[in-house]
Amino acid sequence: MKSINLSEKFEKISDHWTPKVIAEMNDYQFKLVKVEGEFVWHAHKDTDETFIVLDGELTIEFRDRTVTLSKGEIIVVPKGVEHKPAAETECRIMIIEPKEVTNTGDSGGSLTAENDVWI
Repeated sequence: MKSINLSEKFEKISDHWTPKVIAEMNDYQFKLVKVEGEFVWHAHKDTDETFIVLDGELTIEFRDRTVTLSKGEIIVVPKGVEHKPAAETECRIMIIEPKEVTNTGDSGGSLTAENDVWI
């Protein structure tokens, strides 16, 4: 057991939309991600997904509405719900989800990141 410095971990991330694992709890991973621009519409059919904004502003589009999160805010997207995250300027977030979840869910594509990459 040791503490994890989030600022130091974010300094090791250079690409946007590439989640990096910093810790595990049971079958869940805590991932840090730098995001900017638009992601893809996707859903995770078997699991919820938690977004925590650590710095900046994140917008998540849903088919029926848009939610904007600021630093210190959190949202849980229920399994099966289509969503599209976006950030006008760089935003730093933490994602909590089960191991082996693909970041682009059922959509795939060029923004699909390698899974289980630790920093």
